[in-house]
Amino acid sequence: MTHPLKKEAGLNAFTLSPKKWIDTTNAIGLIAKSGRYGGTYAHKDIAFKFASWISVEFELYMVKEFQRLKAEEQAQLGWSAKRELSKINYRIHTDAIKHNLIPAEITPAQASLIYANEADVLNVAMFGMTAKQWRDLNPEKKGNIRDYVTVNELICLSNMENLNAVFIDQGMPQGERLVKLNQIAIQQMRVLEDDGDDRKYLK
Repeated sequence: MTHPLKKEAGLNAFTLSPKKWIDTTNAIGLIAKSGRYGGTYAHKDIAFKFASWISVEFELYMVKEFQRLKAEEQAQLGWSAKRELSKINYRIHTDAIKHNLIPAEITPAQASLIYANEADVLNVAMFGMTAKQWRDLNPEKKGNIRDYVTVNELICLSNMENLNAVFIDQGMPQGERLVKLNQIAIQQMRVLEDDGDDRKYLK
């Protein structure tokens, strides 16, 4: 059976108000109210579609805004992944330090110095400088050197945290670990970025 609206559509006298459409089709997502404070209200999906139909500029704006939001979403996902990766490997690294490098009956302040010293082993191997040296070179920046790393650098740094934990468990002296980690950092960054990195090996 043909719907009444289809029979009337195309006639010169045909008009279709939002209220008539709602009453005739039992439409959902639309509300039409009469009176002084009345009006037509639509679900946002319907409103966006209607606005896109009557305005090319609005449709273009919607597309651009969607693209911008997706780009921000991907960036946020990348940052979240970086932070989670850092947390996991940081725990592995500090656990190795705790069980192998921190003697019994040590003060919390002394333990903090040992942790910081081992963190700087990784900083020097990866970036060629300690955390303090980076802060001195970047006084305008907040946070620390690891807050400004790329995804590739974070992957490499996380690998080195795991490897340094293994080297510590094996009893390897810090000087040997530093040179070995620096060599690994250069090799891994070359693989990750594939661009002939010009980092220099430690002497």
